[in-house]
Amino acid sequence: MTKENELKKEIVQIGRWLYEREYIVGMEGNVSARLGESYLVTPAATCKGWLTAEAVIKTDQWGRRLEGDGKPSTEFAMHLEIYQRRPDVQAVVHAHPCYASAFAVAGEPLDKAYIAEVVVGLGCIPLAQYGAPSTEELPASIRELIPFHDAILLANHGAVTYGANLPDAYFKMETVEHFAKISWLLKTLGGRKTLPQKAVDKLFELRDKYGVQAHDLRSRGCPVVIDETDDNERVTLSKQELIEWLEMAIGKLTRR
Repeated sequence: MTKENELKKEIVQIGRWLYEREYIVGMEGNVSARLGESYLVTPAATCKGWLTAEAVIKTDQWGRRLEGDGKPSTEFAMHLEIYQRRPDVQAVVHAHPCYASAFAVAGEPLDKAYIAEVVVGLGCIPLAQYGAPSTEELPASIRELIPFHDAILLANHGAVTYGANLPDAYFKMETVEHFAKISWLLKTLGGRKTLPQKAVDKLFELRDKYGVQAHDLRSRGCPVVIDETDDNERVTLSKQELIEWLEMAIGKLTRR
């Protein structure tokens, strides 16, 4: 099997995974791979869960179609922007996973140092400013973030991940959604504790040992957020104790 056919087969598989896991619905999402000086990309207006290898489009380095009956994804310009700014990237995945998209709509980056594996593999997952889908606004919105991150939330839209190969790019999307779900559950539980600074520093030092080929995960603009509060400085109150404390404080203020 040729390299091109292998990549097409992987694109089809990843499209199916995205669809089965409900990271995309209908005709959403797009997947691409670098092939020398050309690219392979999913076609526009096609359900990625039903994609066939024959339907995958081949383009030149500028995104112009070379082979295939359909048209390249209307958001392929975002992929090209990533490939241009990151020569190490060989594959890009764009999807709309539910929890990650919810954070993108809420205007919240996934930047808290909650989970060691996420800190090591992705660091901060920043939130790009809104860019209209299928326009030049979209690639422009992520342009300054691409060199420093392997996963980006797209405001009011979804997420994009990229990596050394197609599985790598896809698994980063899984990590983003998994971390978004954990972050949401922590919000509902009301108890959130980040890793201390020393632990985060150690995790970054161990990246090579873990085999993680990540870029500057502590970039300007989106540092990993760490809660510096020491456990000994935390005060826990019951609901009734909090009410009594507030009533006492308000009483003192009104008597002034």
